[in-house]
Amino acid sequence: MKRRDMPRARRHFLMGYAWHITHRCHKKEFLLKFAKDRLSWMHWLFEAKKRYGFCVLNYVATSNHIHLLVLDRGKDEVISRSMQLTAGRTAQEFNQRKNRNGAFWEDRYHATAVETGHHLFSCLTYIDLNMVRAGVVRHPCEWEFGGYAEMMTSRERGSITDFDALMELLGVQSREAMQRMRRGWIEDALAGGPHPRQSKWTESVAVGNKDFVENVKVKLGLRAKRRKVSGDKNDFILHESREALEGECDI
Repeated sequence: MKRRDMPRARRHFLMGYAWHITHRCHKKEFLLKFAKDRLSWMHWLFEAKKRYGFCVLNYVATSNHIHLLVLDRGKDEVISRSMQLTAGRTAQEFNQRKNRNGAFWEDRYHATAVETGHHLFSCLTYIDLNMVRAGVVRHPCEWEFGGYAEMMTSRERGSITDFDALMELLGVQSREAMQRMRRGWIEDALAGGPHPRQSKWTESVAVGNKDFVENVKVKLGLRAKRRKVSGDKNDFILHESREALEGECDI
């Protein structure tokens, strides 16, 4: 794997926080358009879970980018190491099969801190509806390369999602209760359509209530200097810098 394929985060992660991560293919090319390449990414995501204890709460692989919702448990830069493994090995396998040189991913992936509670629920649903927004499927259960379809199966062994961690964050006691909850959110969202892209999930440093967002800004220190906080009621964001957002566009 060449150095330019090593992904770099836009933010240092904070222990105990949930993070929504997006990573685009180089120049928005459809390098994940074939199922075998999305499955390769999922395989290495599972390997990261086994090797490092990567705590994945939700995920989806599309044709030209990925979404992850993960929990930072504060162990040995697990998120950064897992992203390097997953992105690097996926790129390596693709390039070897295609006899291709060059970058597979954009140089940086983007990470947004997400407050638990209502905002976490919303982020889970936003990820689940990704391919519905893209017009590829009518329901997220039809897209096998995502956490929603995985959750709705009876399979537990070999799952990418850390269901125990997710159930604890959702405040439910069983997988069946979690399934009912997530299914209800999706049905409500589909009934209320349309499902526009929400830039706050992919173009901000933090999403949550005002106290949460301002606390993230304080903890990031100089890394969040001059970033503005905006919002109303219980929905606030810590804005990303204009330089960091140049060229950003995710579904």
